[in-house]
Amino acid sequence: KLFFTDYGNAAKVERCDMDGMNRTWIVDSKIEQPTALALDLINKYVYWLDIYLESVEVVDYQGRRRQTITKGRQIRHLCGLAVFENYLYTVNSDNLSILRINRYNGTDVQALARLDNAKEIRVYHKRPQAAARSHACEADPHGMPGGCSHVCLLSSSYKARTCRCRTGFILGTDGRSCK
Repeated sequence: KLFFTDYGNAAKVERCDMDGMNRTWIVDSKIEQPTALALDLINKYVYWLDIYLESVEVVDYQGRRRQTITKGRQIRHLCGLAVFENYLYTVNSDNLSILRINRYNGTDVQALARLDNAKEIRVYHKRPQAAARSHACEADPHGMPGGCSHVCLLSSSYKARTCRCRTGFILGTDGRSCK
């Protein structure tokens, strides 16, 4: 799945398959400017910052069990969001500090370090997401991902795929080759 935020005409948090199909709104009420998003891949939670409502909130992948983690004026200056173990990590753009927020007790906020010009944050770990044993976009005997001549995108499951073409090409009638 692909998760993303939008605060155009109607602010929302959405999800879709990697090929863009099955687009679903998972948060579309009491939301104004969702500017950063982070996933808890193990427990299947979506966290986001809303700088207009000055809040950090969470829902499950289906948009249920919504909770506010923390709320207040300090959220207005946050950008970027990452989750690791019991904490959310973000950058305060006002004083350029990295903050750690306990995701179960939003009042436990700690400044960890200062940076010169940070706007985004990522946590890297050797095991961030379980790998599928096999999937539809694995290279075929000719080295083509999923048998696609250009781009292979996973679809509704790791066993299904959609082939796409680079700009300027169109997908052939076989659904795999680009012309």
